[in-house]
Amino acid sequence: MPLGLGRRKKAPPLVENEEAEPGRGGLGVGEPGPLGGAGAGGPQMGLPPPPPALRPRLVFHTQLAHGSPTGRIEGFTNVKELYGKIAEAFRLPAAEVMFCTLNTHKVDMDKLLGGQIGLEDFIFAHVKGQRKEVEVFKSAEALGLTITDNGAGYAFIKRIKEGSVIDHIQLISVGDMIEAINGQSLLGCRHYEVARLLKELPQGRTFTLKLTEPRKAFDMIGQRSGSGRPGSGPQLGTGRGTLRLRSRGPATVEDLPSAFEEKAIEKVDDLLESYMGIRDTELAATMVELGKDKKNPDELAEALDEQLGDFAFPDEFVFDVWGAIGDAKVGRY
Repeated sequence: MPLGLGRRKKAPPLVENEEAEPGRGGLGVGEPGPLGGAGAGGPQMGLPPPPPALRPRLVFHTQLAHGSPTGRIEGFTNVKELYGKIAEAFRLPAAEVMFCTLNTHKVDMDKLLGGQIGLEDFIFAHVKGQRKEVEVFKSAEALGLTITDNGAGYAFIKRIKEGSVIDHIQLISVGDMIEAINGQSLLGCRHYEVARLLKELPQGRTFTLKLTEPRKAFDMIGQRSGSGRPGSGPQLGTGRGTLRLRSRGPATVEDLPSAFEEKAIEKVDDLLESYMGIRDTELAATMVELGKDKKNPDELAEALDEQLGDFAFPDEFVFDVWGAIGDAKVGRY
């Protein structure tokens, strides 16, 4: 069947700067300990829990980004469980954890925890700080925001384009969680849903953003966290192996991606931004995994529709993804 025939027709893609990217503890607080401990996992998207032998038996060390003793977290198989473990370790409500960075306490979007954690990575958890409400006049079609989400229901600002509408509003910063637009709650929304809402706001009118910024350590007070720069590929950490977190199914311990996979993921992430108005290295990695063994673009299209149909990928995008994966395989970088 030729590509596109029989595929479900969906909404047109986003093509502008309102983007997105996804973006994810024993317990108790104490000194770092060795690797060990039993893993635990719950059902994922209707799938049964993985058998104990397949669950990662790993311990990671964590601190609250604004300052805390070191906690030990273990027994998680997805991002939501990870945040729950962090909250339990520090005796916080789970809803207080906004996002995590690897090996830095700063709001550094290049170190954002995504779908991979290096086995030697140190996790810093950013929790909710000051809430604020800002009125924005949409003087241009593109606001200049890149939106990501934490994989557990919170969307936040990953990047602010220099010179853009948002860049001129000092109260809005990288790392701010977007709680609501014009009173409409966004809790539980994915990055592409928030990007779509921002894109659809009428130009020439004022709208209201309800935001929550991450709680800051003393050395971060007064910083705006900069405009950020485009992602340079998946953040894989420093460990020789990685824990791969999936939105469906159990986490697995894997070797670092090959040079081909890293380049293919980077190219597909660039295509996501160009066609869909989002950046998401975890999504790009999933697409590369789905496509690397497919024999033609039609098989890739079927796999994407089956696994990722909510994203409404256009046919031209699928062709380009197929080409990007093929180029990376033969070393055309």
